[in-house]
Amino acid sequence: MWFRLDLRLKDNPALTAACDRGDVIPVYIYDTFNGGKHDPGSATRWWLHQSLLSLNEQLDSSLIIMSGDPKILLAELVANSGADKITWNRNYEPWQIARDKRIIKELKGPNLDICTYNGSLLWEPWDILNKSGQPYKVFTPFYRRGCLEGPEPRKPIPVPNEKRFFYLNEMDKGIDSLKLIPKFRWHEKFSKTWEPGENKANIKLKSFLKAPVNDYRINRNVPGSEGTSKLSPHLHFGEISPNQIWYTSLNKVKKNQSNKDMDCFLSEIGWREFSYYLLYHFPDLPHKNFNSKFDNYPWLNDGPPLEAWKKGMTGVPIVDAGMRELWQTGYMHNRVRMIVGSYLVKNLNIDWREGEAWFWDCLLDADLASNSASWQWVAGSGADAAPFFRIFNPVLQGEKFDENGNYVIKYCPELDKLPKKYIHKPWDAPDDVLRGAGIVLGKNYPYPIVDLRKSRSEALEKYSLVKVS
Repeated sequence: MWFRLDLRLKDNPALTAACDRGDVIPVYIYDTFNGGKHDPGSATRWWLHQSLLSLNEQLDSSLIIMSGDPKILLAELVANSGADKITWNRNYEPWQIARDKRIIKELKGPNLDICTYNGSLLWEPWDILNKSGQPYKVFTPFYRRGCLEGPEPRKPIPVPNEKRFFYLNEMDKGIDSLKLIPKFRWHEKFSKTWEPGENKANIKLKSFLKAPVNDYRINRNVPGSEGTSKLSPHLHFGEISPNQIWYTSLNKVKKNQSNKDMDCFLSEIGWREFSYYLLYHFPDLPHKNFNSKFDNYPWLNDGPPLEAWKKGMTGVPIVDAGMRELWQTGYMHNRVRMIVGSYLVKNLNIDWREGEAWFWDCLLDADLASNSASWQWVAGSGADAAPFFRIFNPVLQGEKFDENGNYVIKYCPELDKLPKKYIHKPWDAPDDVLRGAGIVLGKNYPYPIVDLRKSRSEALEKYSLVKVS
């Protein structure tokens, strides 16, 4: 059984199929050969290390850890063990699909069966097409008509009753051999906020469904509240399946919890499905504008503004708070992701791919499908994207969704004595108010690096040239 992004025992179709066959050799292979620029980022490597420790404990320390080219290593495992079958759950990133096809073509034969399963999506991307037999490009018809009106998702399956694991000590290199923990120890704060592993994922789902989901439609937009499930890193690594989330949530609806709030939550699972759907049907999504008109947009690619954005030193409090949350916790609230993304692309005029790359390295839930689709959405270049002229005003967004400034103050504590009236626009505060709050703009908190109104106008002017091209 080849574990990949399915680091769990429950609702694991490939594991169940392997256990039904007999003795199972559980293996995790860190692919250093095929991923290229899509190798895991620094934050996800930390999570992977912790998750593998948890999985190995669940497997009674029988998990074999290897690194290199999976095609070669799987062949070695078969040769040394006499295994007659390999199982795995499918991945959907383009490079993974190409790799898996090569492995099946070269290893499968009369003496070796290879069986693959769906363990990470509710609906297979190739099963959901519009009436013309073409992929959907807009979320609502994809989800409401293509998915919800189609066959129900597979129901979760229990942990196999019979589990006999066969451990090949001589082939196990150990989790530490992968060297997943970054040398720069910026990640050490993660353990104060996150607990990777299947058990923790299930506890988090149950906790979310007890109460927070009932106010999900409103609180999911409030970055200072605990209004979201924060399941995304667990879901990315397959510590919990979307099927488990789907059916556990639906069971709560039957117990008279809010249908509208639950529907909103499940639609976010639908957005994840849509992102994978787009990546499968349009494999250039991570690096190519979905809307080719944006190939002519004059984005920038580097310079001091990009570095200020990464460090949370733009002078716009809600943007800086979001970028500092990302650095400190490996996570960023979804509403704030939209705000900082819009600011980078439309106020700083920087290519969305620069933002995607930074998120890829810093997010614990960095997911090629969701990261690419979301950045293209906020840039206006993607499928079902927000129109480019929808430029978030970060001041108004902060005042609306962080009314009392709690979120900003948590990550920008230098602003904690500033009156609420100015917390999202300290540059408007009179000099005596700034002095009273101990703030010297340009010294202990930066001046805004761009004028919001002017940069908005410039972005719209550039877009007008793209629009007629």
